[in-house]
Amino acid sequence: MKLSKYYLPTLKETPTDAELESHKLMLKAGMIRKVTAGVYSYLPLGFKVLKKVEEIVREEMNRAGAQEIKLPIIQPAKLWQESGRWGDFGPEMFKLSDRKENLFALGPTHEEIITDLVRNELNSYKDLPLTLYQINDKFRDEIRPRHGVMRSREFLMKDAYSFHTSQESLDETYQDMYDAYGRVFDRLGLDWVAVEAPSGLMGGGYSQEFMALADEGAEEIVVCSKCDYASNVEIAKYQTSSNEEKTDLKKTKEVATPGKETIDAVSNYLDIPSWKIVKTFIYRTDEGLVAALVGGDDDLEEMKLINHLGTPKVEMVSTESEIKEITGADFGSIGPVGLDIPIYADLDIKSLTNFTVGANKTGYHLKNVNWEKDIPNAKFINLRKVKRGDRCHNCGTKLDFHRSIEVGQLFQLGKKYSDSLEGKYQDQQGELNSYIMGCYGIGISRLVPAIIQQNYDNQGIKWTNSVTPFSMALIVLDADVSKTRKLGNKLYKGLNKRGYDVLLDDRSSSPGVKFNDADLIGIPVKIIIGPRGLDEGIIEVETRTGEKSEIGIDSGKTETILDELEQAISKPEAGTNTPV
Repeated sequence: MKLSKYYLPTLKETPTDAELESHKLMLKAGMIRKVTAGVYSYLPLGFKVLKKVEEIVREEMNRAGAQEIKLPIIQPAKLWQESGRWGDFGPEMFKLSDRKENLFALGPTHEEIITDLVRNELNSYKDLPLTLYQINDKFRDEIRPRHGVMRSREFLMKDAYSFHTSQESLDETYQDMYDAYGRVFDRLGLDWVAVEAPSGLMGGGYSQEFMALADEGAEEIVVCSKCDYASNVEIAKYQTSSNEEKTDLKKTKEVATPGKETIDAVSNYLDIPSWKIVKTFIYRTDEGLVAALVGGDDDLEEMKLINHLGTPKVEMVSTESEIKEITGADFGSIGPVGLDIPIYADLDIKSLTNFTVGANKTGYHLKNVNWEKDIPNAKFINLRKVKRGDRCHNCGTKLDFHRSIEVGQLFQLGKKYSDSLEGKYQDQQGELNSYIMGCYGIGISRLVPAIIQQNYDNQGIKWTNSVTPFSMALIVLDADVSKTRKLGNKLYKGLNKRGYDVLLDDRSSSPGVKFNDADLIGIPVKIIIGPRGLDEGIIEVETRTGEKSEIGIDSGKTETILDELEQAISKPEAGTNTPV
């Protein structure tokens, strides 16, 4: 491609509305342009990289035995109503109606559509297992779209779905997908880790996220350096500990705490450590009200409660009038004693004795509360947020915290969708059974900024060889000079014939502009042809990492020069994951 004809509107100034480096660089490098909040156009350079990422994903899906299909973006509401998820997505789902007032959604995901497809086709155990996948646009009305295409309202995703007769069969395909994802991310040159993850709105019994490590990543994970345990912080397990020594149980006593509505205030007023106070939260769920308890020094992790209850979401009771109607007290005085609703307490406070809680009477607390005597119906689960200093629940090693970018996720869905949508097959005994399903997603458009976030410097992007938009930049200095232009064109044609994807910078721009643009857009190799070099009988080769060499051109033979160029620069191999 000749740069004089290529649509590449690079920017000198950093866009003020971009925060992440990947977002800044994609705008500056002329890869994307914003249409509106969370919606972007891909320009030729950005689209070229996106297609390279897409092809790597496609190759590995095919290698794993999945078959590619294409499903519709517009989905009828009735399928989502059958599955029970029409209301679960809430305002994130784009909803629309046709001229006959039939309701539809712009697909945020495709579990309903794929289950509807196969329930009419897969009728026998002989048809299973089967894995189908697509690479298609998804739509979610993010409440706060940000970081460019990292979290946008329209995005490109690979989603695969598998159908099985047994858990063992699902486990086998799940592992195949895990291995395929590892190959994808290795080929893209990502520094990644797979972590245990919440299933969220997709449902199912087990899920893992693939996270690209990045200091500015939106997600936080914990990793054990000894036993390789890794988890999203939302469901991370930790080694429970006891702050309490064995002691005699004391008599529960109500004490006045006028105006003391925070843990610190109650702690100071009663002269007790904050860890001996238990906080109570009231939540509304599909099954009714529940109470959740954590220690005074800890924060509640709602996702852990959601996972345990197996409900799509929970909602904290957050108004003073509601909480008073339920407990009889204002927020600062609520507690679990006497509540006639299910109570879930964090494992870390199970060993507490003689602790303090709200008395469900405004301005009062209860001291010397104990579980069996005062809250016998409490169920203990992993409920608090993991925090720095926590130790691995497997081996006791201190957990490491990392920022990261989610780039893929695997789900074991079980029979969630096949049951609700009546997707069934006939087994060997002639009985009808629901499919056991798996679901496997990769955010293709998110992978592009994730790669950039791990590979950039002050000059611009440093593409890995597997996705670089061009193998090399052939930079012709003083392009108006006949001899430089002529040699540039000869080498351009010769390199293209040898299989290189070359960007010929034949613009009448200054050397600085040409060098800066080549570095900004991340081309691994620059071949520099200039009048002074030609007078000295050389052309220069410089890699994106700053390594320089010279090629003699005294022979005057184009093929000889091309041979020497190929010796100076190794041809990028598909899948090479290290910048040249």
